[in-house]
Amino acid sequence: MKLHIETLGCPKNFNDSEGLAGIWEQAGHEVTPFLGEADVIVVNTCGFINDAKRESIDKIFDVVRFREESEEETGRRPLIVVSGCLSQRYGEELFGEIPEVDLFLGVNEYERFPEIIENFEKRAVYQSGCPDQFEEFSARKLGDRPYSETLRIAEGCNNRCAYCVIPLIRGPYRSRPMERILEEAESMAKAGTKELLLIAQDVTEYGRDLYGELRLPELLQKLCRVDGIRWIRLMYCYEDKITDELIQVMASEEKICNYIDIPLQHVSDKVLQAMRRRSTSASIRETIRRLREAMPDIHIRTTFITGFPGETEEDFEELADFAEEYRFERLGVFAYSREEGTPAGDRKDQIDEEVKTARADSIMRLQVDISREINEAKIGRVLEVMVDGEDEEGVWIGRTEYDAPEIDGTVIFRGADAGLQLGDMVKVLIEDAFDYDLAGTLVERIRK
Repeated sequence: MKLHIETLGCPKNFNDSEGLAGIWEQAGHEVTPFLGEADVIVVNTCGFINDAKRESIDKIFDVVRFREESEEETGRRPLIVVSGCLSQRYGEELFGEIPEVDLFLGVNEYERFPEIIENFEKRAVYQSGCPDQFEEFSARKLGDRPYSETLRIAEGCNNRCAYCVIPLIRGPYRSRPMERILEEAESMAKAGTKELLLIAQDVTEYGRDLYGELRLPELLQKLCRVDGIRWIRLMYCYEDKITDELIQVMASEEKICNYIDIPLQHVSDKVLQAMRRRSTSASIRETIRRLREAMPDIHIRTTFITGFPGETEEDFEELADFAEEYRFERLGVFAYSREEGTPAGDRKDQIDEEVKTARADSIMRLQVDISREINEAKIGRVLEVMVDGEDEEGVWIGRTEYDAPEIDGTVIFRGADAGLQLGDMVKVLIEDAFDYDLAGTLVERIRK
């Protein structure tokens, strides 16, 4: 049987889809990139915030319509499976509301998937509670761009932020044994992976549950010894666990990108406390100072939430002033999403949608100017770039170490007549800058 997977949401979901694809092939079946060839179609959904849920529902109905049209033309009727966070959280409810879907699969059922499909008889929901320990995929099929891949180091979350449903969906934090992480990294490097994106709900929490202490610095040092890996990128770091030891390792190890993703969410102490964050305004400012002092060229990616229940105009102004003062190289702002089952969702002091959105838009307008100015300062520099594709003949697209794939900006460059491959490393002279992207000319190819 042929399987096609449509994936929405964060890199952690794409990692799940690669595990599912590997498990499917291990069972003797085939994965196809073509929707029209599939006997089974999986929609791997996101259920984090309302916009993501709507996008997931829209994708499910797109697939349903495709099947209806295909059945009229060819008589083929592939099974439709909904997996991922939305299915884990709302599987029973969706089962009643979307009868066109054959199966709803929770986030802990991927190993059972081939058996479930092979024995399919009638519509069903498959969900189970989260395991006590990290569970490995028995196989994994790397994606279309194996040179840049995620490496999951943990699952679940213990932070219990007041607005977040992830602990309800993914369960408590479970670190992956270090030896298994290193084994997979070695295997990926042999398969051509050059960039590792370390992912978890909180990568800085790594090791505490398994080893009794934070072990991310040690893990990073060992990953830096893996031959073939060029870049190691840290995603989803929590400010209160960015230790001096971690900063020292980041600053001293050449393979670790001058990049860190820290979802700060706010800077007002009142709002941070209401969000149940362990950071304070003072600790956030001090951590940024330590990072930039140790690595003057570091690019910090963060996210803010505007319109959290009880956020006053003064709280918002403090956040906007903070964004203007600290000039983050990468910033996303989201209007607060009210989620049932969370402490914040139960609060009575919710803020109007128009106000939440207007506040988010206001900071993003400010950030566009900051981003463009930061990019303009790169004009005249020669930057190392990883090739991601060819836009048109003679025009290539790549990324610097300051840019995570599918999230941050790109570098558009000319000067490579032929012979470049995805994942190649080149040096590009930056000659122009835009709000989020750069443009330039190839200087040389890096032969290693």
